[in-house]
Amino acid sequence: MLSEAIIFSGRAHPDFAQNIAGDLEIPFGDVDIRSFKDSEIWVKFKDNIRDKHVFLVQPTFPPAENLMELLIMTDAAKRASAQEITAVIPYYGYARQDRKDEPRVAITAKLIADMLETAGATRVLTMDLHVSQIQGFFNIPVDHLYYSLTLAKKINDTGIGNLVVISPDIGGVKMARAYSNKLNADLAIIDKRRPEKNEVDVMNIIGNVKDKNVILIDDIIDTGGTIVRGAEALKEKGANKVFAACSHPLLSQDAAERLKNSPIEKIFVSDTIPIKNKIERSGNKIEVVSCAKLFADAIKRIASGESVSSLFDE
Repeated sequence: MLSEAIIFSGRAHPDFAQNIAGDLEIPFGDVDIRSFKDSEIWVKFKDNIRDKHVFLVQPTFPPAENLMELLIMTDAAKRASAQEITAVIPYYGYARQDRKDEPRVAITAKLIADMLETAGATRVLTMDLHVSQIQGFFNIPVDHLYYSLTLAKKINDTGIGNLVVISPDIGGVKMARAYSNKLNADLAIIDKRRPEKNEVDVMNIIGNVKDKNVILIDDIIDTGGTIVRGAEALKEKGANKVFAACSHPLLSQDAAERLKNSPIEKIFVSDTIPIKNKIERSGNKIEVVSCAKLFADAIKRIASGESVSSLFDE
């Protein structure tokens, strides 16, 4: 029930948690989080959470302390006798290592799932996992939200005509198809190869983009190499205007500057990761389209025992 729910935020992205709370009638709790001189994290809940449904909001983008902080908050909530603990993870870090694709490597997406369960999480709420089968790594319920529910409406409202949705690789076709359906647009695919980590070679474009406005859809922009190289290839193939969108703007290293100098007109991103200092560095090409209300609606449904999948019907 809503009366038994309470939201807490870690230090990774408190503005996002506040935006969620602003759309809800659920109280925003007080938690004391400190770091010792050696960066060891200490957590204490100031509110009584016995028999409460606790929602812990913390994206786990780098550094790894953000993940560690979430685990410690979860353990503290368990030891404070919270009845249920939902880890609200807008960006689920370490998800790109989701399978053993070569010898002697870790499957970190599964490792993080195990750690969250061991710490005491009873449910996970997240958005646009790198691959949706990560939900199967958990033995607890996972509610998986889709940014397309929010972003497709924004793209429609911009009035971009003659639009083709582009998947930057074969693995992203399912996400791109969801956008193309919502936008009533054609779909095209970039066939790419990765010679090294964070490097990309565009091999071929499957679909017609000549004289079309195109939008590249991806779940993550890290260094920006995939999106920028894809945009360049699309322009070479005769595309008119090139836009881009992503669920999680990591924007590592000089990614913002790389986007600024690219042929991309505008990049739509969510607010699962704080990027205020990177928007100007991108030449103001980045536009943040908040998904806080989407999370707020999901939390309200979870807290009141309603169906989260009803959001997708809406």
